Amino acid sequence: MNKPIIALAGMEPNPAWLVDLTTLLTTDYTLKTYTRDGYISQLADDYVALILVDGDADDWIYWTATPKSSPATRRIPIFLIAKDAEARREALNSGADLGLTPADAIKDVPRLAPEYARVFNAARAEQLDCECGEPLPELAEQGFAQFNQREFYAQHDSFEELWVETEGPVRDLYRAILQVGVAYYQIERGNARGARKMLLRSVQWLTVLPDECQGIDVAALRADSYRVRAELERVGEDGLAEFDRALLKPVKKVTVTP
Repeated sequence: MNKPIIALAGMEPNPAWLVDLTTLLTTDYTLKTYTRDGYISQLADDYVALILVDGDADDWIYWTATPKSSPATRRIPIFLIAKDAEARREALNSGADLGLTPADAIKDVPRLAPEYARVFNAARAEQLDCECGEPLPELAEQGFAQFNQREFYAQHDSFEELWVETEGPVRDLYRAILQVGVAYYQIERGNARGARKMLLRSVQWLTVLPDECQGIDVAALRADSYRVRAELERVGEDGLAEFDRALLKPVKKVTVTP
């Protein structure tokens, strides 16, 4: 069985931290450098599990935003690694799932990669597609309404109960929504660190879900939660007074055109 591929993007010349990270990752992953020529096609054809972007390169936005613009690659997790703090913050608005310093990358990427990497499982994907085509369960409808009424604590209980009693992969949908809701609850309580932690945790579930599942607009929830996380990065742990609470948007259902 071939090892999952981690794409290296925007790394000409190679940054100093890549040598250490390569040593730590090559046992479990194949690291492959990608160029602009056919970037999206290469990522899709190789079924890339994870993309690492050099955030100190001048064109890091291209390497980060381009995969998120295509349905073929938008679900691939992206880690941007940069010394520049502004690049790490802006990366979240450009499609990156995480922004890490080089030191944190060497320490954390080997641990985070198995949690985030998109490793293909045909049977699980087929089952998830089937379950996503089913109607939203009654308890999820209750949690959906609670979330949109900004009853973020109550929605957690509803979705958690459903997540516990659900065995199939669609349980990731309920887990993702409840964790985003808990993050919003933490923001309202003034706990920026707790909110950021929950949003980071939700990424691994939002990443594996299709853009639509049981009538929920997962793509919109994913984008909304990323904007909230980017705003948290902007204002910092002591800056919630400046946080734009208009970013705490309701969960949307997919609009069906007659």
